Amino acid sequence: MPHVKPSRWDELAAEPEFRALVRSRRRFVIPATVFFIAYYLALPISVGWAPQVMSRPVLGPLTLAYCFALSQFAMAWLLLAIYLRRSRSFDVAAARIRRQETHELIDSQR
Repeated sequence: MPHVKPSRWDELAAEPEFRALVRSRRRFVIPATVFFIAYYLALPISVGWAPQVMSRPVLGPLTLAYCFALSQFAMAWLLLAIYLRRSRSFDVAAARIRRQETHELIDSQR
């Protein structure tokens, strides 16, 4: 498979399809990352600001803080599943761009 020459990368990065792919991925990744960090930091912040609330038992000796901490595992897996599902469209778009670029390279070599 032909490789893209380093001099062609700037042109490729300026292509509308490539820029749309980068924008689409960024529109998903940045909010997901902000959500993940906020959710992760909510536990230590809430334990520091409201220890009485977070130390309330929910189920036997299991406190609200422990439930929240355990929910972070579920949230991380859910976010992973959502990203994997969404990344399929990113992969399809990247493959389309790659196919178009390699066809252009092959045509220019003829």
